[in-house]
Amino acid sequence: MEEEKLIIFGQNKIKGEISATGAKNAAFPVLAAALLTTEDCIIGNVPLIEDVFRFIEIFQSMGVEVSWIGERKIKINAKKMNPGKINNETVSKFRGAVILLGTMLARFKKASLAQPGGCLIGPRPIDTHLNAFKELGVSVKKSNNKVDLSFKGQMKSNTVILDEFSVTATSNLMLFASSLTKPILIRTADLDYPNQELMKVLNKMGVKAKVSGPHEIRVEGKSKLKGFKHDLIFDPIEAGTFIILAAATRGDVLVKNVEYPFLSFILKTLRDAGIPLEVKMKGQGKADVRVRPWKSLKIKKVQSLPYPGFPSDLLSVMGVLATQSEGQTLLHDPLYEGRLRYLEGLIKMGADVFFSDPHRATIIGVTPLYGEDLGSFDLRGGAALIIAGLIAEGRTTISNVYQIDRGYEKIEERLKKLGADIKRVKQ
Repeated sequence: MEEEKLIIFGQNKIKGEISATGAKNAAFPVLAAALLTTEDCIIGNVPLIEDVFRFIEIFQSMGVEVSWIGERKIKINAKKMNPGKINNETVSKFRGAVILLGTMLARFKKASLAQPGGCLIGPRPIDTHLNAFKELGVSVKKSNNKVDLSFKGQMKSNTVILDEFSVTATSNLMLFASSLTKPILIRTADLDYPNQELMKVLNKMGVKAKVSGPHEIRVEGKSKLKGFKHDLIFDPIEAGTFIILAAATRGDVLVKNVEYPFLSFILKTLRDAGIPLEVKMKGQGKADVRVRPWKSLKIKKVQSLPYPGFPSDLLSVMGVLATQSEGQTLLHDPLYEGRLRYLEGLIKMGADVFFSDPHRATIIGVTPLYGEDLGSFDLRGGAALIIAGLIAEGRTTISNVYQIDRGYEKIEERLKKLGADIKRVKQ
């Protein structure tokens, strides 16, 4: 694949409408659920992004039939699925592949997978997943960047406590439990939108999956699961990125397809900081959010927390907004040691940043930003650098655009419609 970069000339007036597309992080567990059955599954509102394309490539390497039956709609049939033929080279570059462990265990009682790759946001071991599987009686062997699991049907326990609030570990356990006819209780479960979507789909397949207590999910599986039809929700992280982009550029922007229940905390944070927001509810939790230029801005602290708190995936873009905020803003991500790495790029652009440790940084504003040549270490950090380029004086270039393409569909084309001076070129 030929390397590409984005060239941005900042300080253009940002105005207009932009819509979120299908939810990236919900796509993976829903797609993985389609492998639990031999019947057809139809999934709509699929985001056309690199991570989804890679996941589909992994499916096809195992003999799964995948066909596009609309611009954003796919049909999956996993009747001829052969896990032994999986392309582990692609798996090793793609973090989302980890949830195939639960699917393979449910369907074939064994799973073999390369250590999944992904963003460079610090060590991301899958020990939480493996420890949880062990609690349920799964045999786990690790060797040479590979993991082998097997399940002989003997349950050690019907309750599992996750070591941390892990989105994908919760998904993995639900997928595995979908084949177990005895109820499984998952505690310290993540309840964010990917797992709420997965519960909806599993229930359509014949599983009984529900929230049974604070951060607790109960799953009662079936030996044979049905096919399903499901349209993904719109991406809360993409919508949140656009809302914060509009705020950072002091734009006048209407963001459409906002899944309000998953962004209410973020919207409160922005309002408290001084951002004028108008929310128009559209029914079924969906909303349009208009962001207007602010007169004064003051953010004191942003800490990522499990749902319904502030999502880690939006902490990066908040860091750019913080450069335009009066006084000190503390950013804290307790989970990922490399989440704040993108701040090195902001420092090159003129931001005043003090690192307390790999998890915490203080940004002192207001500081003007100036265009620079930058790299993109990870998906969300890349989005943050785009926003920084939009508010900076002069020319900003961002390389390693593939990282951004993993989660944002045709980002430069959509931002041009808001008035951004941004283009993609071959390196």
